[in-house]
Amino acid sequence: MLDDAWLWVAVEWSPPAYAEFYARDGFDTPTTVVLLVAALVKAAFLWLILRAPAPGPLDRREKALRRLLYLAVAYTLVLWYPVVLLSDAVDAASQLALWTAIDVLYLLVIRWRSRMLRAAAGAMFAVELAGMADELLDELDLPELGSGGIVGLGLMLGGMAATVITVVGQRRDGRWSRGTQAAGWLSVGVYALVIPLDVLFERIPGGNLAMLVTMDAVGLVSTVWIAATARELPAEGRPADLPPARRRVIRVAVAAVAVLPIIALIHPEETPHLTYTGWSMDCYDRPGFGDLKPAERDAAFLCRARSTDGGVPPMFPDSLSDQEILASGRALCRTKNRDEQEAILARAGSARPGWGADPWDLVYVCPEIIGATHPELLRSTAERKAANTAHIAEENAKCRDPWPRAKGVVQATAKYFLFADGDHGYLVHDPQDEAVDEAAEQAIDKVYDDDALIGVAGSAVLIGHVEDVVDLCLTVKAFRTAPPQRTAGWDQVNEVPIVSRTGRLTVPEMGEGGDVGAGAPMPNLAIAGKGRYRLRAYVRVDDAGEEQHLVVVFPGASRKRLEVLTK
Repeated sequence: MLDDAWLWVAVEWSPPAYAEFYARDGFDTPTTVVLLVAALVKAAFLWLILRAPAPGPLDRREKALRRLLYLAVAYTLVLWYPVVLLSDAVDAASQLALWTAIDVLYLLVIRWRSRMLRAAAGAMFAVELAGMADELLDELDLPELGSGGIVGLGLMLGGMAATVITVVGQRRDGRWSRGTQAAGWLSVGVYALVIPLDVLFERIPGGNLAMLVTMDAVGLVSTVWIAATARELPAEGRPADLPPARRRVIRVAVAAVAVLPIIALIHPEETPHLTYTGWSMDCYDRPGFGDLKPAERDAAFLCRARSTDGGVPPMFPDSLSDQEILASGRALCRTKNRDEQEAILARAGSARPGWGADPWDLVYVCPEIIGATHPELLRSTAERKAANTAHIAEENAKCRDPWPRAKGVVQATAKYFLFADGDHGYLVHDPQDEAVDEAAEQAIDKVYDDDALIGVAGSAVLIGHVEDVVDLCLTVKAFRTAPPQRTAGWDQVNEVPIVSRTGRLTVPEMGEGGDVGAGAPMPNLAIAGKGRYRLRAYVRVDDAGEEQHLVVVFPGASRKRLEVLTK
């Protein structure tokens, strides 16, 4: 692995840790060959980049442009690494600032010999900079200039057009040699291949390392062009035109760069057609069945069938085409038991046939079958939200205030939903206390110290449930003074101290899309502001097995823990 690391550093000019990221088990033979060839290509390009600047006088603007172009070259070769170590936002901002200055100087320095061409160049430069600004907004988590692939594609094409019009301007100016212009056109050719090759990378999980190395080497031609542009800025001492033989070689090279990668995208007929994989950008969102149009549901199933989220193997291998996976998915819908599903997945070459297929995945290919037994899976996000809201309201309505005659300064009654697979209980805490998380952990540790199932730790009190339930009826009340110790009809009554360091004491509520918490807004029980309080917890289980809790909070300096009633 050490030899691979040194080879990577020598060819890719990046830290050896990157090599381990891309190839944990070392480079295979094709990748090693590609790296060696890329080393020769990049060495030749580096020689062209490091050639001495042409002599000749430069005015103030031309000097500034030359320095900025060489800074862009240095950024591409060396400076990118320390900048990236800061943050992606710093990288995007520095690139935007650098190329804004370069584009402005291009407009001022290049002799366009046409106002129309200069205006067109300004428009293309503006689109190019808009793409960089859009990337910066994305890194800063701010609203972007536009959403959707069309906008991104337009900005990318605008950047390519900016390179094209710059090369045209160089030709009309007359200062730059045909070799420099050829490097510019090669740069355009490489730029034009970014879009299809990006699509190809999305279809290869983890990326194809040999292709990445190739594109990195070929992409260096843009740096060659930038360096040549800076080198040949003086009007005097322009290098002689290339001989005809070398011009033909350059034309062949341009054609090869433009055509060969496109040919590489053409697969044999037997290669499976893959529309979506678990790595595709369109698969990152997971919309529900009801949110999709009928034409979009097959694609959603393909995303799930090839997903490797969480490091788990996909349901189907990438060697199967879209149609084969869809057919297997519909066959899975018609199975009668897990064994039949396992047989279908095994025949399809699945790496996890024993797992079977889940209805929330299969609903996208056979909604009429899955919907008959799981109608909730057919709902849209809005329908699920409405159904959940109605369910919570219905559950809240089942709970009644167990002490209606004693009105608290603030109070609330609601169903408290616990984790279905086990929960310690619920917290009464100061959510704004800096140490609230630590206090909650300590309260959890103490909840099983005795039969009361109440854990106390400063600004947090955890009240456990006595039965194996997934929800309970909870009423909370706050009083200015201690209310009577009403114990009739209750199984347990305990009183413990609690502290509010910020003037807040409350019970966690169920957030949007959450499964745990109170089903209705809970009031602030620290009605006297910051300070010490007493918390009295009443617990009982009725004849139907429903657990009911009443939590009473009032100011009190005592730090004693009292068991008022225990049955």
